[in-house]
Amino acid sequence: MQRRDFLRFAGLTTSGLVIPAAVTRAFAQSPADRWRTFEVTTRVEVLQPAGKTRVWLPTPLTVDTPYQKSLGSTFNAEGADGQAQADPAWGLGVVWAEWAPGAKPVLTLVSRFATRDVAVDLARPGKVAADRAELARYLRATELLPTDGIVKSTAMDITKGAKGDLEKARALYDWICDNTFRNPDTRGCGTGDIKYMLETKNLSGKCADLNALYVGLARAAGLPARDVYGIRVAKSAHGYKSLGAGTENITKAQHCRAEVFLNGFGWVPVDPADVRKVVLEEPPGNLPVSDEKVTKARARLFGSWEMNWLAYNFAHDVALPGATKGSVPFFMYPQCETAEGRLDSLDPDNFKYRITAREI
Repeated sequence: MQRRDFLRFAGLTTSGLVIPAAVTRAFAQSPADRWRTFEVTTRVEVLQPAGKTRVWLPTPLTVDTPYQKSLGSTFNAEGADGQAQADPAWGLGVVWAEWAPGAKPVLTLVSRFATRDVAVDLARPGKVAADRAELARYLRATELLPTDGIVKSTAMDITKGAKGDLEKARALYDWICDNTFRNPDTRGCGTGDIKYMLETKNLSGKCADLNALYVGLARAAGLPARDVYGIRVAKSAHGYKSLGAGTENITKAQHCRAEVFLNGFGWVPVDPADVRKVVLEEPPGNLPVSDEKVTKARARLFGSWEMNWLAYNFAHDVALPGATKGSVPFFMYPQCETAEGRLDSLDPDNFKYRITAREI
């Protein structure tokens, strides 16, 4: 049986997110305030199915934010039982399908979303409505983001002497930029095991490691913070070759960002991992931290994001619906499970899947 559903997750609820007035004001003052619309297509074909085969794909954020709105998704899973589920508390949308033994599993998801650059004026605090339950959610520890022990002591050392939330958040950001580095040999976006990073003093990795370290340290310092998992969809308009998708094929363009909630400002976008990406990858490569390209990126990426990027969700320790092999630390890549186990989500050529993006 062919199953094809139209999803408009953003229309379900926006109660899981408070839109900060400070961010809205920054938009109103920005001459570059314009929405862009993109379409992202993910096609999965499981090359070696075994027994029952299940595939899970993330959708765009299920809640509207100042920087992104979902315009709906469609999916097609020939011969499968397909479903779509949403958890607005984490902005999480999941499309999944299950095939009986002997079937040829192919799942295609097409999502449209609108996006615009986001910038918070950190010189102008204002009154911001805060949802206490939401903020408490983003202070909790997760399996790979503990907030006690070495994480707590490190956070306290970094923020010692800081006056107020903004100074704490900035101190943590500067510490990540100065003390970590991007490791090109890290698979995918990394694992985000921050306790291991601190205990071994191996402060290397990619975005899911470095930005997770920021989020974990921020939570340990008493600042609500969250990872935002997503994928780059277009080139950077600011001249950074390393901070955009070079082609329509974005299969390996996944990127995790971070947000921190500051009194007077609301959710503030940060991305110290991309500062280290500029250091390593921006031509000619291995730039000194004093290079103009690095200093400009560092200034920009505390308080703003260029939205040539699709946000999927804020979720950790994700229990995939119907899965039998346990949860995943975060949900940014396609996932598949057969009778022989879970496939390697970081191996799109043998999985197999392809993700493409186009601006509409």
